Amino acid sequence: MEKRELTCIGCPMGCMVTVELDGSKVRSVSGYTCPRGKTYAIKEVTSPTRIVTSTVRVVGGTRTRVACKTASDIPKGKIDEIMAEINAARVSAPVKIGDILIADVASTGVAVVATANVGKG
Repeated sequence: MEKRELTCIGCPMGCMVTVELDGSKVRSVSGYTCPRGKTYAIKEVTSPTRIVTSTVRVVGGTRTRVACKTASDIPKGKIDEIMAEINAARVSAPVKIGDILIADVASTGVAVVATANVGKG
């Protein structure tokens, strides 16, 4: 039986959560104070995901880069592939918050969207 201790990021409380695993099967979860803690812990040990934030290069804008993020969480194991696509991407100004910069990053089905505005230069 394996024990993993995590700090929950499901809410501001930051509970210390302990997950007991038998192989890849979750046997118990303890230490959480809200339902989000249990859900987070199970997901984190069985199929971890992340929201990726970064910047994309802008051509012809008032700034050279625009802040962006994945529209939803992606498998943690895909972060390097996603960052390679983000680093290679170029978009033309103007860019508005919510614009899709990459439609299907790393074949995840998840878009990369702008989180800032960049005017035309």
